[in-house]
Amino acid sequence: MAKPRSDVLQGTLNLLVLKTLVNGPRHGYGITTHIQRVSHEALRVEEGSLYPALHRMEQDGWITSEWGLTETNRRARFYSLTDAGARQLELETSAWQRLTAGVGQVLDFAV
Repeated sequence: MAKPRSDVLQGTLNLLVLKTLVNGPRHGYGITTHIQRVSHEALRVEEGSLYPALHRMEQDGWITSEWGLTETNRRARFYSLTDAGARQLELETSAWQRLTAGVGQVLDFAV
């Protein structure tokens, strides 16, 4: 029997990270735990996917980062959403809604 996949579908990571940062800055581990908690453990973002994505989003101007201290006094980079990132979130949310509506129509189609 195939093992269920809980990793994030390719192409949705930007959307999930940008949405996570709407409520304020978070460090990388905070981003991953937020996504996992809010999805009721259905989604898991691996470090090997998250940090390259954060780097790309920062290069694209969608997020900024600065060093700070975590709740446990550990030094970490905290990522924040920019105005460009908020606009990108709107675009990606719209694209996601179109995609899921299309998938839903295919799944609901009776042969």
